Amino acid sequence: MHRFFIAADSLHGEYVILTGSQVHQICDVLRMKSGDEIIVLDNTGCEYVVMLSKVVRQEVVGRVINKQKTQAEPKTRITFFQSLLSREKFELVLQKCTEIGVAGFVPVVTQRSIIRRADVVKPRKLSRWRSIITEAAEQSCRGRIPGLENPVYFSDAISGLDNFDLRLIGTIGTKESGLREILQAGDNKPTKVAVFIGPEGGFSESEIALACENGAKSFSLGKRILRTETAAVVASALILYELEG
Repeated sequence: MHRFFIAADSLHGEYVILTGSQVHQICDVLRMKSGDEIIVLDNTGCEYVVMLSKVVRQEVVGRVINKQKTQAEPKTRITFFQSLLSREKFELVLQKCTEIGVAGFVPVVTQRSIIRRADVVKPRKLSRWRSIITEAAEQSCRGRIPGLENPVYFSDAISGLDNFDLRLIGTIGTKESGLREILQAGDNKPTKVAVFIGPEGGFSESEIALACENGAKSFSLGKRILRTETAAVVASALILYELEG
């Protein structure tokens, strides 16, 4: 069943009214008609099965026939602090990590980033990134759309992590601890995790040192050197596997 995130003001009691691009999707792309069913999500973790009663180019109206909590939202909330990459690679990270279950993204300007200034990322690009995240959340049966913050500089990002139970920074090499060793340490499982993944070439030594001074634990993904977009996907999957299992 097709899934759509909706704004709160689209819900009117037991009825849902869709407008804009979602009408185009339902009418022209999916060619749905009255009597067909969709799932709409209110971005609070609830989903509604809706039977369409009016399908025209101006608006789509449906009636809620069932409401339930979504089952695909992880209890562990991972915020990914991803170094800015080339367009294709960064968008791949957003898409795949959303599918895996990451709760939020913060683009980070690092010493070896392709983009060296946070203000280079314009609102139009942020809007495109939010669309990619939303589509990936709909496709993967998420109950919430992961957040996306404005880009920040590494030093600012690493100094603002007081709300996280666990802070992790990925490094290249085999001298660092593995994720399993870090995640299994201690009596209580962390529920809010900050993960820093660097650019091609990794973080600089000074960045890693600054992160560790601010309470981050460095980790390695093994003997093989992964591309940064691969490392992001692998790290998020491993963290959720260990903490949600």
